[in-house]
Amino acid sequence: MAAVLPRHDPAARDPAWVARVSWLLAAGVLLWPLLAWTEFKPWTLFAPDSLKPTLHFLAGFIPPRLDLEFLALVARETWRTVAIATAGLALALLIALPLTILSVRVLSISGLAGRMAVLPAAVRFALRGVMVVLRSVPELIWALVFVRVVGLGPTAGVLAIALTYGGMLGKVYGEILESGDAHAATSLLRNGAGRLQAFFYGLLPQNAGELTSYTVYRWECAIRSSAVLGFVGAGGLGQQMDASMKMFNGGEVSTMLLVFVLLVAGTDRLSAWLRRVLA
Repeated sequence: MAAVLPRHDPAARDPAWVARVSWLLAAGVLLWPLLAWTEFKPWTLFAPDSLKPTLHFLAGFIPPRLDLEFLALVARETWRTVAIATAGLALALLIALPLTILSVRVLSISGLAGRMAVLPAAVRFALRGVMVVLRSVPELIWALVFVRVVGLGPTAGVLAIALTYGGMLGKVYGEILESGDAHAATSLLRNGAGRLQAFFYGLLPQNAGELTSYTVYRWECAIRSSAVLGFVGAGGLGQQMDASMKMFNGGEVSTMLLVFVLLVAGTDRLSAWLRRVLA
């Protein structure tokens, strides 16, 4: 005779089920008005008036253009995209490192006795304000500004990435250094070492892996950003894609999209390998 399994209430199987259901209901109550206020209506994509032109537009992407002349152009613009991202990140490091060293409390000589002096505290506050301004303005806005100043081309993209990423790197570098063990750096400062010596011999060795990992991740993000910046005239693969879209050359656009997907995938693999090697 088959054994009759006892029936258990939900609380016996999962004591937290009431909290989970409550949070899901609360999230739904909060999210629904937001979707209504933003007029989020995804079903309009499948309306007859929208579906036919959408399918006609997507049909223009097939087949992709694969002749050697165009592939050579795409390869050149892809390399330019990577160059924009790398040069922009290099300039961002030149901006971020001084801001980090001068704004980190752990490296403050006046803060060894406890409360920082008025002038160093004011300088630290001002530098942190500069980093807030730099990272608050998206690189797309900086690119629009520099396109007006230096004209169309990669220079605007490099400068845009340098400013925005300089603020981001400075902020995260500072948080990494301040969250680590500061005993070695403090000991060096108390024994007469300078700020740079305390940074290179006290803080950097124990935080190098985390700093490197974040820098490589930002380089990966910069490659994605450099492609987007091309749509406002900052050079690279994005600018060529924008030109092809304006000419309704769907085959060219699909080829560049495929190349960009491969570029991002390759960058992801390369950044993962660099993290393993440099960690």
